Amino acid sequence: ILICFSLFLQYVTKTVEVESAQCKQALMEAQGRNQALQEQLSVQRQILRELEQQLHESQRTSSQLRQQILVYEGEMERAQGQLEAEMQSLEEEKNRVIEEAFIRAESEMKAVHENLAGVRMNLLTLQPALRSLTCDYNCLKRQVQDFPYMLEKAITEAKQEVRAAHTKVSSANQELLRKYKREMNLRKKCHNELVRLKGNIRVLCRVRPVCAGETDAADTKNIVTFDPDDDAVLYLSNKGKLMTFELDKVFPTQATQEEVFQEVQSLVTSCIDGFNVCIFAYGQTGSGKTYTMEGVPEDPGINQRALRLLFSEVSEKKPDWDYKITVSMVEIYNETLRNLLGDNPNEKLDIKMCPDGSGQLYVPGLTEFTVESVEDINKVFDLGHMNRATACTNLNEHSSRSHALLIITVAGFNSSTGHRTSGKLNLVDLAGSERIAKSGAEGSRLREAQCINKSLSALGDVINALRSKHSHVPFRNSRLTYLLQDSLSGDSKTLMMVQVSPLESNVSESVCSLKFAQRVRTVEIGPSSSSRRQAENSSTSSSPTHDSVEQTEKQPTVT
Repeated sequence: ILICFSLFLQYVTKTVEVESAQCKQALMEAQGRNQALQEQLSVQRQILRELEQQLHESQRTSSQLRQQILVYEGEMERAQGQLEAEMQSLEEEKNRVIEEAFIRAESEMKAVHENLAGVRMNLLTLQPALRSLTCDYNCLKRQVQDFPYMLEKAITEAKQEVRAAHTKVSSANQELLRKYKREMNLRKKCHNELVRLKGNIRVLCRVRPVCAGETDAADTKNIVTFDPDDDAVLYLSNKGKLMTFELDKVFPTQATQEEVFQEVQSLVTSCIDGFNVCIFAYGQTGSGKTYTMEGVPEDPGINQRALRLLFSEVSEKKPDWDYKITVSMVEIYNETLRNLLGDNPNEKLDIKMCPDGSGQLYVPGLTEFTVESVEDINKVFDLGHMNRATACTNLNEHSSRSHALLIITVAGFNSSTGHRTSGKLNLVDLAGSERIAKSGAEGSRLREAQCINKSLSALGDVINALRSKHSHVPFRNSRLTYLLQDSLSGDSKTLMMVQVSPLESNVSESVCSLKFAQRVRTVEIGPSSSSRRQAENSSTSSSPTHDSVEQTEKQPTVT
């Protein structure tokens, strides 16, 4: 029994140990499931709280929506009431309009019936007219049938008349062409005769206005007055004495650039006919010479207006005439000839006689540009102005210290007659004449003033020789007069624009300029003489030398 009990006890013990391990495993699994369930419970509680919160919000939103529904229902009731009222009003308006339309329709129907009755009466009266129209229609129908024959006959007669008219017009055109050529030659002769009658050397005077900066000075009294009845007379008050100067025309201070150019444009067109023309501005420093010749961009002077006029004239003569216009610019500075359009403006040029025996002068190496438009003119002027020598004196802060010459050559060819013309237009802006003591020039400025006065004095000698009809005219005494020889002799045309300052401080210079102008006005240039040209050509082999210039500088200078 003990053994059996002992064995049973061992068995029970082993059994308990085995079951205890299984229970422990089961307990741990139960605890794990319990933990998972606890976590799921927490999540479900959180979800429950969120759902409860959403439920509360949904209830609150539902309450608000109910309130809005109540408001909308009230508004709908009010709108329905208004709509019913408006429908009632529209119904009443519709009934009223229908009633008015019915009344108006009845009235219009009554008028239509009345008109219909009138139309019926008219139809009864129009029947005779309809029969008349039918008769007229039959007549027109017969005429239409005959129209092709009548048209052919009219066309034949018209062709005969056109041929006769064409023959007549062709004959008239030939006659007009002959008359045109005759009138062109007559116009050229009349134009030349008009210029000759006005004087081969015409002298105009232009008085510049008083500038704004000059009105405050003590010596700015205006000493120049004009004759209201004669535009060729100028009065100048000098030391209490009234001096009278009579020229070809006097331009007052208010004269415009256009008015000045109208007086000189007849000379400009002379170069198209093959004449040499010279227009130069003369006067003291600051008297307005450069303004008259060049002007300003918005109001150009004689130079640019002359080229524009030449363009206009040559275009009118096309296609019978073909013209070529070339331009060159030179400067005479200290008796040295400079090429203002060349690459090296400091290069010294010389004046030579053409070897062909024509007596014409030319400048070897002088740059020439062919111009065909206003843009070409502006480019040439800009280049020339950039190279021109300027300096300062006490008289004019930006006074030009050289003679500037714009030389325009117009060569023409008539393709139908084979006739050729060649004319030259010299536009000269002379350097300002001045008294050396007044200008305050020293050193190089003194030499400039001496050369300027020397060349102007030589110009006066040439004018005096022409006026006195001397056999020898001293063109070669300066580069200026020698270069302008072909425009101051022969059948050339010359115009001098004397610029005068109206200020009392410039009275001496103004008197000198006006006296010189009156002497020039008495000169008559006659036809060229071969013997005179040969004598002039044999006097010197070339242009004035610098040695002769140095000698002439020792002579007294004049303004």
